Amino acid sequence: MADEAFLSRSYDAFAQVEEEYKELLDQSLSPRGPSMLYETAARLGLDPGADALDVGCGEGRHTLELAQRFGWRIRGIDPVQRHIDIARKDLADRVQAQPELDAVSFDLGRAEALPVADASMSLIWCRDVLVHVDALPTAFAEFRRALVPGGRALVYQMFCTDRIEPREAAWLLPTMGCVEQNMRPDHAEAAIHAAGLQIDECHVLGTEWGQYGEEHSGKGSRNLLHAARLLSDPDRYIQRFGDGNYQIALGDCLWHIYRLIGKLSDRVYVLSRPTGS
Repeated sequence: MADEAFLSRSYDAFAQVEEEYKELLDQSLSPRGPSMLYETAARLGLDPGADALDVGCGEGRHTLELAQRFGWRIRGIDPVQRHIDIARKDLADRVQAQPELDAVSFDLGRAEALPVADASMSLIWCRDVLVHVDALPTAFAEFRRALVPGGRALVYQMFCTDRIEPREAAWLLPTMGCVEQNMRPDHAEAAIHAAGLQIDECHVLGTEWGQYGEEHSGKGSRNLLHAARLLSDPDRYIQRFGDGNYQIALGDCLWHIYRLIGKLSDRVYVLSRPTGS
């Protein structure tokens, strides 16, 4: 039986404020969402026609959005050929109706060996990529090499917090293709400084994007339900899609759940190559 202090606290003291507590919890904390990345980019004040690089562009969604919003001459690179093929097709389908996209291109490339000339980029955009990079110091050194003096890099990256249990991290990180040390802010920031880049801004988002996704689309609860189904009947999904795809599906659900409950926390960095360097 629980001790008297617990019973008094839980079933008497808390019970008296429980409904009021729930009412307060139902009020939004006005979390920032993914659009803050574009708002941050806008504050950098780059002129239309500026040269920009989207590192790890995936299927090109953000690359095209940046070109539409800001009129930059932007190149997307990604190491996955399928991503580049999809991005190029989407670009070809849209460019006639949206002539501002004529300055967009897509090519194969990796963060550790950027396929661009020295001091050629005014901006590097890198969203949710660097957790997968084997040599993070090399990637940041490449960012510095590619940027013009005074150029900026806008980096979004996920990190582990002290809330995640070692066994959880030991399963989740390799399942999601993450390099463990890249999930530590101290390692990432040491690599930034070692590359000769300056941290101009650091926004620690905590659970904000998770809250935003749940409030606007129910994404968090949907991932929770999907994870419950995956854990309840693994064979249903393994038999159809294979164990590898099952592990990725479960990992992706838990990734978003862990961000929502604070086991993972994302950050946005604005970096710069100092002038005269």
